[in-house]
Amino acid sequence: MSNSLAASANAQRWQSVAALLGMLLIWQAAAWVVASRLLPSPLEVTIVLLQEALQGELAFHLGVSLTRVIVSLSVAIVVGSALGYAAGRSRDADLWLKPWIVLLLNVPALVTVILIYVWLGLVETALVFAVALNKIPNVAVTIREGAGRLDKDLTEMAEVYRFSGTRSLRYIVLPQLAPFFLVTLRSGLALTWKIVLLAELLGRSNGVGFQLQIYFQNFDVSHILAYAISFGVVMLAIEYGLLGPLERRLGVWRR
Repeated sequence: MSNSLAASANAQRWQSVAALLGMLLIWQAAAWVVASRLLPSPLEVTIVLLQEALQGELAFHLGVSLTRVIVSLSVAIVVGSALGYAAGRSRDADLWLKPWIVLLLNVPALVTVILIYVWLGLVETALVFAVALNKIPNVAVTIREGAGRLDKDLTEMAEVYRFSGTRSLRYIVLPQLAPFFLVTLRSGLALTWKIVLLAELLGRSNGVGFQLQIYFQNFDVSHILAYAISFGVVMLAIEYGLLGPLERRLGVWRR
């Protein structure tokens, strides 16, 4: 069984590599056809990427942005999970929280970031708060769905055997909510880093978003693509190096 799972995982990795190579070939072909500095080739972007990496600029700004993503997403997951679990387990809580969640879900991220900057100033706390506020309702909605689908038989069994709150949380609740947490993490990473870059572009003096603003003003597409690709590579590394193995580990109990 373990050998078949390993073989399947390896096949998926090779398929992913083939897909990336296909994307590079399409990009290269488009660059040849267009023949313009507005669409540099993969080699040109790679050279810029290496130059930025050797100068230390890439690591610094990438590290700053990634730290903001991690902190903001962590806050959003903690707060959003608590709200979502409460809404999923209590009808009264759901009725109270639903209008707030719907409202926050439909407020554009740009509006939230601008308002928080105006109210709190162009400081780091404002950025983290604005990004987390944008993500909290998404987390709450996802966890609410999971909390509302908890197996009643398992819950009753825990009550019969007098499980403590900690044991029930560890052995009954969290294993069932694990798939919903993984969905939250994946969608959270995809959304949070985009909002972080927007917030950096509007009101910070460092980070990938700040760099993109500078290169946009100079119409420097090579640097724009280099920084965008570097962040994409980090996200791929997190997906295949962390979230993928975590998903397989958490899903063992279902087999």
